[in-house]
Amino acid sequence: MHKITPFLWFDGQAEEAANFYVSIFSTRGTAKVTDISRYGAAAAQAAGRPEGSAMTVSFQLDDQEFIALNGGPEFKFTEAVSFTVDCEDQSEVDDLWQKLSEGGEEGPCGWLKDRYGLSWQIVPTALGEMLQDRDTKKAERVMAAMLQMKKIDIAGLMKAYEQD
Repeated sequence: MHKITPFLWFDGQAEEAANFYVSIFSTRGTAKVTDISRYGAAAAQAAGRPEGSAMTVSFQLDDQEFIALNGGPEFKFTEAVSFTVDCEDQSEVDDLWQKLSEGGEEGPCGWLKDRYGLSWQIVPTALGEMLQDRDTKKAERVMAAMLQMKKIDIAGLMKAYEQD
């Protein structure tokens, strides 16, 4: 069986970032650092990294495996790649939004960048359900409401959804 693992490029913060993500998602299920490989003398010299510093950090969030690499300053994250987190209720949206956006940047429609520049979409499952309603007028009102939001507000979506 093939497995796809996101591989994230950092500039010296791979271990810090992995620990940050694990601390946030540990309340949702499986979240742990599973392996750290460190730069030995030769690799550290070739990469311009301190010997013993983390080269790659493998970790899991919600049973999804990730690998973080301390690759250097050459590449930065962009919004072209993001991670979507489905949330059951507003308290989960609020909690993840606050923790992930701290030191980062809030964006529109449930998007944010964390302190490392990685983009996330914090989305209540209710949003998808409302947008897929067979009543297209309801779905359009919900979409219009969402487009006015940064952090998604389920009560605001419900108000738009239930309008007559």
